[in-house]
Amino acid sequence: MAEIVAFVLVPALYLVALGAFLPFVPVIAALRGLALVMQVLAGYGRTLFGVVYRRTPEFQTLPPYRPQDEQVKAYRNYFFGPAFRDLRQLLTLARRSYATTVGDSFRAVTSRQFVAPTRHRALTMPYGVALYLGLCVGTVPALALICLLLGLHALVLALLTAGARFVAGALRTVDRAVLWMKRLRTGMLCPHCFERVPYPAYDCPSATCRRRHTDIRPGTYGIFRRRCECGGHMPTLLMLMGRNGRLQAHCVYPRCGKPMNTDAGHMPEVVIPLIGGQAAGKTQLMAAMLLSLEHAAANGGPAITLADEESDANYQVLREVLQMRGHTRATQRTLPRAHSFVLGRGLSQRLVHLFDTAGERFVDRDDTDALRYARAARTFVFVLDPMAVKAFWTRVEPAPGPLMDRTLGSTVDPEEVFARSVQAVAAMGAPLGRSRLAVAVSKMDLLTEHGLLPARLEDSAATRTWLRDVLGLHSLVRAMDLHFGEVRFFHTAAVTKEEAGVDASVTEFVAWCLRG
Repeated sequence: MAEIVAFVLVPALYLVALGAFLPFVPVIAALRGLALVMQVLAGYGRTLFGVVYRRTPEFQTLPPYRPQDEQVKAYRNYFFGPAFRDLRQLLTLARRSYATTVGDSFRAVTSRQFVAPTRHRALTMPYGVALYLGLCVGTVPALALICLLLGLHALVLALLTAGARFVAGALRTVDRAVLWMKRLRTGMLCPHCFERVPYPAYDCPSATCRRRHTDIRPGTYGIFRRRCECGGHMPTLLMLMGRNGRLQAHCVYPRCGKPMNTDAGHMPEVVIPLIGGQAAGKTQLMAAMLLSLEHAAANGGPAITLADEESDANYQVLREVLQMRGHTRATQRTLPRAHSFVLGRGLSQRLVHLFDTAGERFVDRDDTDALRYARAARTFVFVLDPMAVKAFWTRVEPAPGPLMDRTLGSTVDPEEVFARSVQAVAAMGAPLGRSRLAVAVSKMDLLTEHGLLPARLEDSAATRTWLRDVLGLHSLVRAMDLHFGEVRFFHTAAVTKEEAGVDASVTEFVAWCLRG
């Protein structure tokens, strides 16, 4: 009887039960396949979160972009390198996660249903076969979904990267257009080396950092903001720098690298070189020009603000000397630094650079070639000291009284200074034919005091006639008209007045120089 039960009834019952189980195999397989798909998707989600957000070591397969490894010590914008690095890491880790999930699922079924089941293998093996079938079926849609998600990720990333680069390019174009509107097409003038700087370098605004960043415009290291290695942020556009948030600009040329004006790039620039021989009165005239503008601002005229500490310090000294009617110290022979100031308010603001160069530099050809700032000028000032003209001492009859001290005048012939200066400036490529020349006949206060003027020189024509007919400067006046598009003559007295601030001749002269 035992044999009948063991070899007939039990197998028969097992086959009946197995037959009853067979209809459930597709359901079990489908459920297990679906579970595998969900496991794979959950693993992909964890991987994506870890790669993009957590960024812990287990989710890194490639070295990160570090600021200390960059030429510019700043963090890269996500869409300029790091995004595709993350995509490559995601591809690697998603492949590993898929292989691990599928392999662990097969191994778990083998262990629990075949190798070490908790019940008799006759009961677990059919269930294990159904699970195997489900796993085999589930691997295909799971792989397809992972590939689809990776493809969508790559597509979205490509679109966002293209958008980011387009926005960066558009912002750079707008920034360039704004500079063109400000007549800064070739860049901003460095007041030290006189080169045109296409875009300044800026120091990190963090007080504990001060790393220098070149070309902060939108691009690899930020679209609207740049993040320095120290963690500090800085705007990427000049238009994003408010009046109180402007960064310190620096020249980008290696031989210079000195600080530029903080207002550089935020407004149009005007360059006015003062040309003249040694002791012709250039420095005093420049001081009188600034004092005239300061007095005009106090009386409702355009506001004036010295653009940097050095310009302010130099002006304070010159103003005191001018008010005491003393003599300014001779301009140093070294290359001049611009005396810069901001004139006007709002959209009418201009950054004006006045260059006062030692008179000796206008005699030596090697020295005049170094005066590169003249290339950016469209208005030139030629300071002409009548006492430097030999004919002045022979043709002008002095009034009765003490004679004038000849040592107060320049010893350099104005014609020689003008010829060499014009030759040097023209060789630099300055469009003299489209430029203006203001001829400032200096030291008129001394000439008037000693009665050396036949009459008051009321206008440009009268001053021109006096230079040409009385002092015999026919060739010089003709050369000025030949080289420059517009020439205007002024008689100037760089002296202060209690009520008017400076002599009226200086006020008229300054107004013409800054016209337009």
